Amino acid sequence: MPNPATDKRLFLLDGHALVYRAHFAFINRPLINSKGINTSAMHGFTRTLWDLMKNQQPTHLAVVFDPDGPTFRNELAADYKANREEQPEDIGVAFPYVHQILQAFKIPTIIVPNFEADDVIGTLAKQAARQGYEVYMVTPDKDYGQLVEEKIFMYKPSRMGNGIEILGVDEINKKWGIERPEQVIDMLGLMGDSVDNIPGVPGVGPKTAAKFIAEYGSMENLLANKDKIRGKNKERLTEFEEQARLSRLLATIDINVPIQFDEKAYIIEDFDREYLTDVFRELEFRSIANEILGLEEDSKPASAQGDLFAAPRSPSRKYTAPASAPAHAVADKNFENTEQAYHKAESAEERAALVDQLTQQPLISFDTETTSVDPTTAELVGMSFAWTKGEAYYVPVPADRAEAERIVAEFAPVLADETVDKVGQNLKYDMIVLERYGAPVKGKLLDTMVMHYLLHPDKRHAMDLLSEEYLNYKPVPIKDLIGKGKNQLTMRDVDVDKVVDYACEDADITLRLYHALWPELEEEGLVELYETVEAPLIPVLRDIELAGINVDGDFLNNYSKTLTEELHRIEKEIYEAAGSEFNIGSPKQIGEILFGRMGVPYKGSKTKTGQFKTDEATLTEVAVDFPIVKLILRHRSLSKLIGTYVDALPLLMNEDGRIHSSFNQTIAATGRLSSANPNLQNIPVRTPEGAEVRKAFIPRDKDHVLLASDYSQIELRLVAALSQDEGMLDAFKTGKDIHTATAALIFDVPYEEVTRLHRYQAKTINFAILYGAGATRLTQELEISRSEASELIANYYERFTGLKQFMSGTVQQAKEEGFVTTLLGRKRSLRDINSRSSVARALAERMAMNTPIQGTAADMIKLAMIRIHKALREQGFKTRMILQVHDELVFDAPRDEVERVTPLIEELMREAIPNLDVPIVVETGIGENWLEAH
Repeated sequence: MPNPATDKRLFLLDGHALVYRAHFAFINRPLINSKGINTSAMHGFTRTLWDLMKNQQPTHLAVVFDPDGPTFRNELAADYKANREEQPEDIGVAFPYVHQILQAFKIPTIIVPNFEADDVIGTLAKQAARQGYEVYMVTPDKDYGQLVEEKIFMYKPSRMGNGIEILGVDEINKKWGIERPEQVIDMLGLMGDSVDNIPGVPGVGPKTAAKFIAEYGSMENLLANKDKIRGKNKERLTEFEEQARLSRLLATIDINVPIQFDEKAYIIEDFDREYLTDVFRELEFRSIANEILGLEEDSKPASAQGDLFAAPRSPSRKYTAPASAPAHAVADKNFENTEQAYHKAESAEERAALVDQLTQQPLISFDTETTSVDPTTAELVGMSFAWTKGEAYYVPVPADRAEAERIVAEFAPVLADETVDKVGQNLKYDMIVLERYGAPVKGKLLDTMVMHYLLHPDKRHAMDLLSEEYLNYKPVPIKDLIGKGKNQLTMRDVDVDKVVDYACEDADITLRLYHALWPELEEEGLVELYETVEAPLIPVLRDIELAGINVDGDFLNNYSKTLTEELHRIEKEIYEAAGSEFNIGSPKQIGEILFGRMGVPYKGSKTKTGQFKTDEATLTEVAVDFPIVKLILRHRSLSKLIGTYVDALPLLMNEDGRIHSSFNQTIAATGRLSSANPNLQNIPVRTPEGAEVRKAFIPRDKDHVLLASDYSQIELRLVAALSQDEGMLDAFKTGKDIHTATAALIFDVPYEEVTRLHRYQAKTINFAILYGAGATRLTQELEISRSEASELIANYYERFTGLKQFMSGTVQQAKEEGFVTTLLGRKRSLRDINSRSSVARALAERMAMNTPIQGTAADMIKLAMIRIHKALREQGFKTRMILQVHDELVFDAPRDEVERVTPLIEELMREAIPNLDVPIVVETGIGENWLEAH
């Protein structure tokens, strides 16, 4: 433990900068708790603070905040920071909580009227350094570089996994291209700072400023010798001389703030656990609360309740948390302090009694315990059942498959009883496992995970999180039973009496969650969507996953060899062009070779560690003029293809030679399905080499073919129907190509005279508008000026007035109601739709425009899947649906069924949402592999 009297390590945190940084780090997926509070800033700030305290072991620490109102710089320049946006509402909510967290940590907070946080930190840093302290200024703000000296460092916290960055004198000098850290002030005076509205000298950027400072030593000396400067820069320095001096003054951190460093006040103390627990509970922090507040807890025995069987469970067999178990900082209730009656039904008599009870219930909750997270290969370890709050039963299932199936068969009738409603959390998983053991689950399906997804599509839906949020109850973590890491057990290895309590708790909690969620579903008007779309989809996805898709492993192995040979050939060409061998997989070495030794033009900034950036965008910009860059990009593409798909797919094949991807209906907030292990929706098709991977997906045998039916331009057709735009409706109804028709209108040329370039630009605009993109995106994609892009968008909306009214009307409705809906009533809340932050507001507006369209398309293909799945079985077809990829459905079809099944599939897809004012087109392909069918 560091000694404050001798180690003397002071960390001064820029509170405002770190809170803002934490908030915007989660801007695309904010952390929203059950009260609707955006906790991103509080969570990110706490994580930064805790990581710093844990890893850096400071002896002294304080957090400095900006004062409310203006500072002395506003007296120097009235428009200082005038271009800054108003503080986002969520940050305003965050600050009081941040102050409470700091108070609970017993960390002093400092605010000095009329002075910004950097002035206060600069003053304290200089004073502390003179007293022998090693001082770390914790901030992402580059201006602090001017303060760095032998014992004063900048500490930039980790972000996006990049790790922390500690900058001393050498690092600051290198970063800015200067000789002394105090020259940062001169740099800022010349180049200005748009964030703080410091103007600097127009036309003078970082490179020019660094060049001037290197030659003249300071800005003042430069201005004194401006007559020696030639060309435009002389004019700029002459015209903006006073502006430069004012800019330097505004950029100078004042180190004479009226405050005195008191080392005793900043010594780190033991924090107030009770207060911190209360704050974390209110914010609903879980993992970080358990990490910070970890301690041993006394066990509280649960009282015994009635049992179906002759004798109650023995208290001695009750699950006991390990001594290292963390405190339950968020939820008040847990297994140790809550009464429950959890039983084991192991004997034939006990199981028979349980089955008899289950058959009498109108609704039961159930769960399975297995040996794996993959339901298509997992072995069943046990089943748990509940129908009354606080009471549940666990049925152990042995490893012997025949005996296991015999036990499961005892419960098969009640699981298949359509008069008994079934409650579960992620029911699809349990249904796949039980189907494999001969016990299909039927009846009304009440999946708490799916219900919560409909209510809060942007949140996470894990049972433990829902339990804490809705029930104030923290379930036993599974790692307490099976551990984690390389020594992790399977549930089969755990003592059955420990499993009883864990498994029963799952069924019990899920039952209680259903009773909490269903009324909310009714209140939000989402019951119909659940009952007509999401619930019926569960058995469809079950059957798709069970079926899997056949994969030609030999093809992939041979293709891997072919691509590897091509890689080696490309490598030789790269080495020849470079004049030496190097690690093509190393971004650092690529940057040094291309931009350093070979002199390829480099326009971007370097990374934090001083390396050239070699991302795809940077390299693509120069690839046309430098063949070696094009070769490097191709090498990367092929390497990724081999590693991600060609070599990886055979490893994911089950013993049946098929891949059983998992389809998730609770991830994408728009309602789209996603797939994982592997993600079949991301198999590349835009490059010939990527498309070739689809050849590996083949029918089950020579008597079958793959049949792929795909919606044509479904989102554009839906936006035409939703917006009732006459131009778009006319194009679709008359069978015109929508992109050509769009080009004809916005470029004002006859349909027959539209060029390929016009059509390409129109297609890009169509999809940009569809997804709420603006002129910036068009500028990048079409490689045109921003003014040209703005003009194209203006022309577009001028021709498609119905679409413009629909988009603006949707955004306006979202601003009034706080959410948007799909045609079938799927909701998505947009908490930032009225935000003062333009970044957050613009993102919410894009979601408002896109969600009704993409969400309706998602609902449409789900309905098609449900109806096709039902029709195939009712009409006795052997054709099976095996994949859903975006707007495409793939089927494994007997050759002799193709002619009859194709029109059925197409009709059901077209009529999934009937009475749309636009023709829905479905295109079907048939082939010996997926590529051929697609």
